[in-house]
Amino acid sequence: MRWLWVVLILAGCSAGQGGPPTSSAPSTDEGWQVTVYYTAVESFHSGPSVPVRGCPVIDCENGHDLLGNFPQSFAKAVKDEGTGRTNSGRYLNWSHDKGYWLDSAPRDSFGRPLRPFVSAAADGLKTGSRIKLVSCGQTPEGTNVDSTVCQKLASSSWEITDEFTPGLGGRRHIDLYLGEETGPKFTESPWYTTLSEAVLEIHQPS
Repeated sequence: MRWLWVVLILAGCSAGQGGPPTSSAPSTDEGWQVTVYYTAVESFHSGPSVPVRGCPVIDCENGHDLLGNFPQSFAKAVKDEGTGRTNSGRYLNWSHDKGYWLDSAPRDSFGRPLRPFVSAAADGLKTGSRIKLVSCGQTPEGTNVDSTVCQKLASSSWEITDEFTPGLGGRRHIDLYLGEETGPKFTESPWYTTLSEAVLEIHQPS
């Protein structure tokens, strides 16, 4: 992966004595890679089913209970993305340190419900940092980003509430949560995108 090194432009800030705690002034940072993640939906998957074993409740790690038989592509998508909604309405979640488990909501790394077009993960930024996408940059192939996708990502207010699976993050890499996939072959749609050389406005908590 090629990383672009840029100068981080920091704006100074000041706070009056005795005032309430405030976040630092925003910084504009260039050269970011932006990826997305989503909640898989079982009804959009077909093909051979496989048994999935894990924990029937969230307060458990690396269980061996049979959680159900699911389409193989759905089970793989849950492992890749971290969460999926089953036909029963419950969620099949996965993390590198817990394996699969059944839940009532899609969860971030800290056990909180994921919020579409809000939740995000990034190494090196404090939890609670607020992010705006100032420029979508371009695709890794050097083409323009789909305009509808860019407009939605740029108009959303993101917050660092999640963490990368170890080994998948890296310097100037942010992952944005889209919510549920919207149809079959979602990963072939414009929404499942990667942006390069994007520009972010970052508000980090003091």
